[in-house]
Amino acid sequence: MIDVHQHLWPAEFVDRLRARSEPPYLDGWTLHTASEAPYEVDPAAHAVDKRVALEQDTGTTLAAVSLSSPLGIEQLRDNALLDAWHAGAAALPEPFRAWASVSLIKPDVDGLGVLLADGFLGLQLPAHVLATPAGWAEVGELLAVAERSDKPILVHPGTARTDCEVPGWWAPVVDYAGQLQAAWWAWHAYGGRHQHPRLRLCFVAAAGLAPVHHERLAARGGRLGTIDPNLYVDTSSYGPQGIDAVARVLGIDQVVHGTDRPYAGITDLRQGDAATAVIRHANPHRLLYGVNPGAGQPSPERGVQ
Repeated sequence: MIDVHQHLWPAEFVDRLRARSEPPYLDGWTLHTASEAPYEVDPAAHAVDKRVALEQDTGTTLAAVSLSSPLGIEQLRDNALLDAWHAGAAALPEPFRAWASVSLIKPDVDGLGVLLADGFLGLQLPAHVLATPAGWAEVGELLAVAERSDKPILVHPGTARTDCEVPGWWAPVVDYAGQLQAAWWAWHAYGGRHQHPRLRLCFVAAAGLAPVHHERLAARGGRLGTIDPNLYVDTSSYGPQGIDAVARVLGIDQVVHGTDRPYAGITDLRQGDAATAVIRHANPHRLLYGVNPGAGQPSPERGVQ
């Protein structure tokens, strides 16, 4: 089983968060961010030995961990924090592998190439910066590096935009889902597949269920087009109803297993044994490693039109 979406903070990263005095920072195990209420982190959730044992118990052969983009680290001027993430994540034991992240203030394009060559699975980008076609265009150099390296992009919710008193569930349910939907449609409006014909992408949390809105797209003059075999969504935070709805639009081959652990776990999607095996192994393997050269590559016209 391959899990493309987890979070695990290495000791180096925790230490660097505790050394900060402005958001995001850790006070003990209390996380302070610029846009959400203080959050009590469970230390056991980031205890490497406990997490390794958990993945062994569940039969996970590869667990892809990523930087917590809602913290807003990609838009800070704290390269030491990013360095701490990469150093600690690279040293995690099996079955953990990591997604790379970069500063979006002044992206180190060459440095990203080095990280991808050194074993990072791909590049994670925060959805809130990709919410418009112009946002995708601004990270075009980074997308090109991933495409040349034959490595995928993981689109993950970024910092929340809450300016009033809201319940604790508001950011993940409303803001994060909205970011993912906007990034999904912006990719298509940007003509992402024309710009990057071989790039593989995965939107976490079923892209906020954006694909389910294809009927509204058609009603407003758009067109879904042919299914893009290099465009995936993960299952995190959704169950049988949500994933079944997305799979009916995109097809089961575009759905990959992602838990968002430690914030959620494995869900029985009730898709049957064969489909479950495809979601938990075959599809994530294609996302991470691609297919044989020349096989299954999308043509530039595929996607929303």
